Amino acid sequence: MNIEGLRYAQAVSRTKSFSAAARDYGVTQPALSNGVARLEAELGIKLFDRSPRGVTPTAHGAHVLPIIDRALEALDSVTTEARRLTSPAVGLIRMGVSPLIGADLVGCAFNAARGLSHPRDLVLREADLDLLRTALKDGELDVLLVPEVEPMPAYRHHTIFTEPVVVIDPAVTPGTEGPVELTDTAGADFILVPDTCGLTTFTTQLFRDNDLPLRTYPGEAASYRVLDEWARLGVGAALLPQSKVTQKAANCRPLVRGGAPVVMSYEAVWGRDNPLGADLEEFVGFLADSACHLGPDPEPGGGTPSQAAGAALRAPAE
Repeated sequence: MNIEGLRYAQAVSRTKSFSAAARDYGVTQPALSNGVARLEAELGIKLFDRSPRGVTPTAHGAHVLPIIDRALEALDSVTTEARRLTSPAVGLIRMGVSPLIGADLVGCAFNAARGLSHPRDLVLREADLDLLRTALKDGELDVLLVPEVEPMPAYRHHTIFTEPVVVIDPAVTPGTEGPVELTDTAGADFILVPDTCGLTTFTTQLFRDNDLPLRTYPGEAASYRVLDEWARLGVGAALLPQSKVTQKAANCRPLVRGGAPVVMSYEAVWGRDNPLGADLEEFVGFLADSACHLGPDPEPGGGTPSQAAGAALRAPAE
C-alpha cells in the first residue's frame, strides 16, 4: 500500500479540502487527488464526498480514516525511534509559542522538558502564527504551541489544553447573568484583531461553522489585550479565551453552543522527521498531562502562573 496515498487521505480529512491538503504537502492538486483515488481503488471504497460546503468523509471513510491515522502514527514512531538511536544528542528543544499562550502553560512546558528521560533546556520564541509555521518548516524550531486553528496535516499534532471562551458584550442588559448562546450573539458588532495570533481565525471559523453571520466593527484592535479594553469601553463585542480576560464584569459571560461551553484548544505541532521525534513525543505527552491539572481560572482575570510554573521558568536543567 502506498504510504503517500495514506498521508494524502489523512491531509484531506484534516483540512476538509483537496486544494488545502495539496498546498500543505507542496504538490499539485491533481497529483494529490490521483493519490487518493489510487488508494480508494486499492481499498475498494470511496473515502470522501465533495460538496459546495467542502469535503466530508463517506460512511466508509468515517470508519477507515481513524485507522489510517493510527497506522501512520505507528509508522512515524518507528522512524523517530530510529532517528533517535542514530542521531547525536542535543540539549535544547526550541519551541515557538503564540501570544495567546499563557505563562502558566509555558511553565508546564519547562517542567515537561526537564522531566524527560534525557532532560533538556527549553528555548522559547513568541511570534505570529505565520512566522512560527515558517520557522518550523525551515527547521528553526522543533515544536509549536499554538491555538488549534489550522490543520497543518504534514505535521504531527497533540492537543494540550482547552479553555472556555467568553463573550464581552456592552449591549448586555445590566443584571443579566449566566451563559449566552452563540446564536444570541449574532446581532453584535465584534471587534477583531489582525489574524496573527489565531483568535480572529477561531472567531470567524466558529460563526461560519454554525452558519451564523459575523458582524464586525469597522475598525481593528492591535492585540487581544486592546480587544478586551475596547469591548469594556463599549466600542463593540469581543470573544476571548477566559484566561485572557483582565477583570470580571457583568457584561462578560461564558459562551455556549446548544448549552455546551464553547472552548478554544491549544496544540503542540512538530515535524515527522525531526531527529528529536521520540523526545518530542515524550515532551508533549508530559505537557498535556501537566496542563490538564491547570483547569480554567475560577474567575476571568484570576489566573496567574503558579509557584511551580514560576520556579520552572527560573530553574536550570540538570
